[in-house]
Amino acid sequence: MQLPMASDRILVVDDEEPIREIVSSMLAFANYQCRQARSGLEALAILNSGEEFELMLSDLMMADLDGIGLLERTKEKYPDMPVVMVTAVHDISVALAAIRNGAYDYLLKPFEREQLLATVRRALENRRLKMENRAYQANLESKVAARTDQLKKAMVNLERSYDITLEALGDALDLKDAETEGHSKRVTAFTIAIARAMGLPADQIRVIARGAFLHDIGKMAIPDAILRKPGALDEDEIAIMREHCYRGYQMLRKIPFLTEASDIVYSHQEKFDGTGYPRGLKGEGIPLGARIFAIADTLDAITSDRPYRPAQSLTAARQEIERWSGRQFDPEVVKVFVGMPDNIWEDLRKEIDSQIYRFAYSPTMKTT
Repeated sequence: MQLPMASDRILVVDDEEPIREIVSSMLAFANYQCRQARSGLEALAILNSGEEFELMLSDLMMADLDGIGLLERTKEKYPDMPVVMVTAVHDISVALAAIRNGAYDYLLKPFEREQLLATVRRALENRRLKMENRAYQANLESKVAARTDQLKKAMVNLERSYDITLEALGDALDLKDAETEGHSKRVTAFTIAIARAMGLPADQIRVIARGAFLHDIGKMAIPDAILRKPGALDEDEIAIMREHCYRGYQMLRKIPFLTEASDIVYSHQEKFDGTGYPRGLKGEGIPLGARIFAIADTLDAITSDRPYRPAQSLTAARQEIERWSGRQFDPEVVKVFVGMPDNIWEDLRKEIDSQIYRFAYSPTMKTT
């Protein structure tokens, strides 16, 4: 038989001293440490003094505070301490009532030493398993919390790597087509501002922002002679230039974190009335991100200098966008845009022009 640990302390509660002594003697023989209490109230006083016990053996029938009363007073405050009830009443209903009230087990008087020790061992083993399970659960929760924190950090680093990848793609396009410099960042910032005003969730804004930032990435596949031609393009050249939507879609759709954004790139030249290209999509058949982008793109085009005209005012841009509501633009998105204050666009343009603004495709950006 394995001897108990020296720390196993048992509180023996009985109003009959001979029984307390006999029980304590049996337990001491098995190397348990015992403390005696002459009543339920004395047992409560001992427990409340701060002494800790791994087990309590309590008589059921006692004056002042009986075993059931003691059990009820201790089970919530000392939930880790199992209680074994000892009774001379040979009525199974009494024993079952004790167990229903939280007792671990019961012993009927008179009992043999081995019967007592076997019950005590089972109670202490049950306590040990519960404590180990609780410790394991706490340790597991701690590990889960730590792993969750690691995962969050990894996701942040991954998002950062995505941002770097996008910026590299944007820089490559700037080298190919100088006219896109600043434009991609501005339309992305404007697109995010509108999307946030619409109350879209952050994950959706992130996808839309990436699509907006890379909307012209397909121009990398357009010959320089056409892309940089100073004069007007002929019909064949226009047809080739229009391929940039599909070319951009093909470039991005195989990149896992840009798959959803590639649909916006593919659709950014569609019009709400179905007269756009390359697929002639109409109404809500056009991805929402592309419908938002269309307004942001027009806003930037009208309020920026062009070789053939100087920049126009925000008022002029708003009027033009309203005029084309329902034809080029989604009327619902136009309503949101029209209700936004002018200072948003001015502030964003200043940030981009002063190069304070970076990673414009992040939905955490400032938009007011």
